[in-house]
Amino acid sequence: MHESVSRPDSVRLHGEAPAPSSSLPDPARVDPAVLGALLARHGWQRRGGSGGSYSRWTPPGGTAGLLVPHTRTFPDSEDLLSEALTSLARSATPSAREVLVALAVPSDEIRWWREVPEPPAGAADWLGAEQLHGAARQILLAGALAVRGRAGYHGARRRRRALAALGPVLIGPAPGGRTLTAFVPVAPGRPVAVRLHHALHATREAVDYQRATGGMEAFDNAVAAGVSRELTEALVALVRGSEGAAIALDWAPAAGTPDGCPARPEPVEFTPGDLPALRRAGARYLRDEPAVTVRITGAVVRLRRSGPRGAGIVRLRVLAGAEVPHVRIELDEEAYRIAGQAHLVGLPVRVEGRLESRGGFRRLTGASQVVPVQVDDEERDRLMKSLQENVDSFEEACAGE
Repeated sequence: MHESVSRPDSVRLHGEAPAPSSSLPDPARVDPAVLGALLARHGWQRRGGSGGSYSRWTPPGGTAGLLVPHTRTFPDSEDLLSEALTSLARSATPSAREVLVALAVPSDEIRWWREVPEPPAGAADWLGAEQLHGAARQILLAGALAVRGRAGYHGARRRRRALAALGPVLIGPAPGGRTLTAFVPVAPGRPVAVRLHHALHATREAVDYQRATGGMEAFDNAVAAGVSRELTEALVALVRGSEGAAIALDWAPAAGTPDGCPARPEPVEFTPGDLPALRRAGARYLRDEPAVTVRITGAVVRLRRSGPRGAGIVRLRVLAGAEVPHVRIELDEEAYRIAGQAHLVGLPVRVEGRLESRGGFRRLTGASQVVPVQVDDEERDRLMKSLQENVDSFEEACAGE
């Protein structure tokens, strides 16, 4: 009665071994409608089934297939789902493992395409694959940064938390440097996918406006949608060296469509002709992003000056006050002495100033009000351990250069 695919070959995704049956999604938790939607998304063809209780799905270019029940109301539906999942795990079809990944963790899928020349027969374009992987990572990071805050240029700000938000994202292989899929888990990654959807379409509209009128104002307005220098640079990296590129997004069937977004977003395409506008926008964002007035608390990790007296340079590991990991500050002699004493006894300091966009928001200018900050014993011990690990820097500071 049942028909299913059972092949000895296996399919590999992310360089991992095929999933054994024990690690497959639980058939009791699989929604047949979700499985069908994922198969259709990945190019499988649906055929009619006996009595309308199930459908046969065949992979792209394949003849054998697997059976998926229409609902869970039929007595043998769970058996059919179990056979279908096992068949997917054994299938040599590249999309089969992607369907399993999307079933295991409900994920929004982001796909990249690049139009590049075919490599010679039997050769692999590993440089193109690396370029595609790198551009995709930059685009995802730009989306995660935009979730943390809107800015034309983020620099070092918000980067640590943005990278942490991308931890659960899975990225598949990039065969021939042409296509790549990222699986962004709905929890907690959907805000990144939604922000990218809006930002990419806003970028496309801004590029069209610039190419039609020569004006850059649309890029200024696009910042509110999440467009930034980080995104424009990522798109340049994606398109450069290709005949064109596109990015498409599909929402996780199990989670539905997010508010304010179309159910089936149109792919966003970019061509080499868009590169001048993207580069100009990136330069404009870098130039126009203002400095930020901040009050930072940080641990002194490096002290440096040219002699035993006078002004010097201090490097702080930021604990509070700004979403950057480190800042560099030039201090006068008195403030430098205070920073050195705080460093000796394992206390952080608090300092006010302007976080400059030049250099990526890594430099604090106009520093004032440098004072040590009392901390609890546990934090003090941790800072002292950090001091011991960086003792060479401190000895260099005491001796001068």
